[in-house]
Amino acid sequence: MKGSWGILTGVKPVKLTRELFRGNPYNGRQPHPKDEVKRILMEEDGLSEDKADLLIEIYEYQQEVLQGDRYTQAGIYIGIPFCPTRCLYCSFTSNQKPDPEIKRYLEALHKEIAYVGSRMKDTGLGIETLYIGGGTPTTLDPGELSELFDCIRSEMDVSGLREFTMEAGRPDTIDRDKLMAAKEAGVTRISINPQTMKQKTLDIIGRRHTVEDIYRAFDAARESGIGNINCDLIAGLPDETPEDFDDSLAKVLALGPTDITVHTLALKRASRLIQQDSQYHLSHSDAAKEMIERSSDVLRRAGYRPYYLYRLKRMAGALENTGWCREGSAGIYNIRIMDEQQSIVALGAGGMSKVYFPKENRLERVPNVSNYEVYIDRLDEMLQRKETGIFEMVPEIYKQSEDLKRR
Repeated sequence: MKGSWGILTGVKPVKLTRELFRGNPYNGRQPHPKDEVKRILMEEDGLSEDKADLLIEIYEYQQEVLQGDRYTQAGIYIGIPFCPTRCLYCSFTSNQKPDPEIKRYLEALHKEIAYVGSRMKDTGLGIETLYIGGGTPTTLDPGELSELFDCIRSEMDVSGLREFTMEAGRPDTIDRDKLMAAKEAGVTRISINPQTMKQKTLDIIGRRHTVEDIYRAFDAARESGIGNINCDLIAGLPDETPEDFDDSLAKVLALGPTDITVHTLALKRASRLIQQDSQYHLSHSDAAKEMIERSSDVLRRAGYRPYYLYRLKRMAGALENTGWCREGSAGIYNIRIMDEQQSIVALGAGGMSKVYFPKENRLERVPNVSNYEVYIDRLDEMLQRKETGIFEMVPEIYKQSEDLKRR
């Protein structure tokens, strides 16, 4: 399977596939029928047949899932930049801080939520999906989570939400009270992320939980009644064999999640792993490829189908991350963020808002600072960035949307 992605180096190959199907007048690309799309992917871009088929399959399923006016609605991302520990491979904005610091952060975040909610109502910008990520949002205690949910519901118009996701990635941070608070707030989807079901590997990568904690987290999730549960597994972790990965996948499948995202380990610049072994992604490529191939067969037999995909630099085997779902449980936010044809308003430290101008097929990025202390100190500046970069642009977004409809 060497070179299965050909000359493609971009993060979002499904987006390229969409442009092949629909065309893109901004770069002169013409729309093509399915057979021609596959030929271009294989002959011009050098993809293997299985990767070309995978991209086409995912694109076609996404068209079934997506609906509504994507231009006058947005996705909301709310970041909680705290974790119990930092994993070996992690480069996300995550901090290990005492509760007083978390409370200071939440006070600032509530103010940003109130401002954004008010301005979205003023401008008529709707909310299609809401995603609370991190870090690990369930680092917050039940009272802090309830206050966050209350703030969201009181300050934002969530009446039109299609999906409300909360990451609960660390099983050791999950308990019944937190999940019941999420359920009462309208959360429809959570992520419980084992990464592996092998205890030795969990210890190596710096996860502070046990395999038993994963089972307890699933019990709490089922008790809460939250319908969609996503699990993350990582192919290519240190000292793991394809048989180890097979075992982890089988154990996760037995827990019955609605979604499983199979990640290929990527060597990220800010991770501890790259400091320990800068060639890790090369030396572990063969094992990762075998894991990905075998997992695809197992997931299809178990009734899951691929619904989104993305790639990163320095991935083991130059492979991909693929989200798999049972019918009707695809994560809409995940599709939108990779499709890049809808605005995303990101709140909190490290939040990267993306404003989409439909007629120009263009994204403008509006960042929040990554350091949570700087975010607190410069909150007024973050709000002003959103005012000029997002909300003052909404009339132009609507105008371009109407222009497209008249074409």
